[in-house]
Amino acid sequence: MAEKLEVGERNRVRRLPERGRYERDEVYAILDSSFLCHVGFVENGQPFVIPTNYARRGDEVLLHGSAASRLMKFMAAGNAVCITVTQVDGLVLARSAFHHSINYRSAVVFGRGLEITDPAEKTEALRVLSENICPGRWDDVRMPSSQELKATLVVRVAIESASAKVRTGPPKDDEEDYALGMWAGVLPLATAAGEPVRDPRLAEGIAVPEYVKKYRAGK
Repeated sequence: MAEKLEVGERNRVRRLPERGRYERDEVYAILDSSFLCHVGFVENGQPFVIPTNYARRGDEVLLHGSAASRLMKFMAAGNAVCITVTQVDGLVLARSAFHHSINYRSAVVFGRGLEITDPAEKTEALRVLSENICPGRWDDVRMPSSQELKATLVVRVAIESASAKVRTGPPKDDEEDYALGMWAGVLPLATAAGEPVRDPRLAEGIAVPEYVKKYRAGK
C-alpha cells in the first residue's frame, strides 16, 4: 500500500479536491519529472515567486544560486518557503468556452531552508543538481573552484508537507452540449530537446557526448 503524506491545513487541496493526491510516491514522481520549480516566499510583507532549478534528494529539495541572491539568502536563514512544480500534458478543448481546461500534474512542497556549508557536502549537492538537469554532464566538466563554491549558496529544504494535483482525461461538458457540432478532445503537449548547437568557440574534433545524444532521444 502506497505511503500517504499527512494531510493538514497547509497542504490540503481545496478547489476540486478529487484531483488531490497525497501518496508520497506520486508527489515525488512529479518532483522528479522536472528541474525547474517556482519558489514562493514572503519578505517584509512582500510576496515573491522566483523560478529556479532544483533536485529532489530523498525527503528534501536541493537548490542553489548566487551568494548575493535574495531568495538564496532568505532560504539559507532558515525561513519558510513554498516550492511548486508543474507539468502540462495537454490542452483540453471542450464544446463550451467555460469547460476548456488543461491536463496537468503539479506538486506543492512546504519546508524551511537550511544552508549546506561543508565543502564536500556542498559539492555533492551541486553534483546532484547538475545530474538532475543533464545526467552525465558532471563527470565531463571542470569541478568548481574554492572561489566559485564561496560565491554559491546551496540550500536543502526538508519536505515538511506536500501534495499533488492532477487532471487527466477528456473534456467534461454539460450534457446538452455533447450534441453540438464542433470538435472536442485533448491536444497532447510535451517538451522535447532539439538539435545540439555547437559553441562557436568549441575546438574542432570534439564530438557531441553520448549523454547529450541520449537526452535528445528522450532516453
